[in-house]
Amino acid sequence: MRRVVFNQKGGVGKSTITCNLAAVSAARGRRTLVVDLDTQANATRYLLGDKINELDRTLADFFDDVLGFRLFRSRPDTYVRPTPFRDLDVLAGHHRLEDLHNKLESRYKMYKLREALEEIQDYDEVFIDTPPAMNFYTRSALIAANACLIPFDCDDFSRQALYVLLENVQEIRADHNPDLLVEGIVVNQFQPRAKLPQRLVDELRAEGLPLLDPFLSSSIKIRESHDEAQPMIYLDPRHKLSQEFEALYETLERKDALLSVSW
Repeated sequence: MRRVVFNQKGGVGKSTITCNLAAVSAARGRRTLVVDLDTQANATRYLLGDKINELDRTLADFFDDVLGFRLFRSRPDTYVRPTPFRDLDVLAGHHRLEDLHNKLESRYKMYKLREALEEIQDYDEVFIDTPPAMNFYTRSALIAANACLIPFDCDDFSRQALYVLLENVQEIRADHNPDLLVEGIVVNQFQPRAKLPQRLVDELRAEGLPLLDPFLSSSIKIRESHDEAQPMIYLDPRHKLSQEFEALYETLERKDALLSVSW
């Protein structure tokens, strides 16, 4: 299963959700790959810490190869790098992705990521982190994925952006990837005692939008997790937020099982 974590709004927790779900997957013995398409490379730094500065090959090098006129290209799996965590690897992001964006877009290379991931056969799960924009890299991710997870951080700006986002996903489905599923909305930094978050999620449910259980709590612990470069399941497996990520992963597993039965 290849999942893209996508929202055009920044600061909604895309990298955090990507890496923590991938970490749960890997901790359960599933070979797992994180693909970091964000030019800020936050997911890569979260998984590698200071070792990010030692990388010799990143997704920028992969896309450089895509743009080059070479008789022989490197295999996509040669760009994959291990993390310190068992069964968890990364296709690393890099700030140089920004410089390559316009060339890739003008040459219509949006299918190259899907082709690469289809060639890499070693993984049970792939989680794709995306930049906070509907650009070449986001479109590439949506074309490459089987399913889309949408982080939502319980404010009115996020709600308005959500409708535009769903329209963009529908456009990708119509034009490029008819099998892409909106697997659900991940409610992040949820505060159950605050009135606004509860009202917003109630309204989204009333509209029939697919909210995934459980909601992810707001916690200072996640900042410690970022600082230590350890997803929650490794930093503090008994923490409430760690258990919520595990439960969310189990929700996705159940949805996968139902989907396989329906096929």
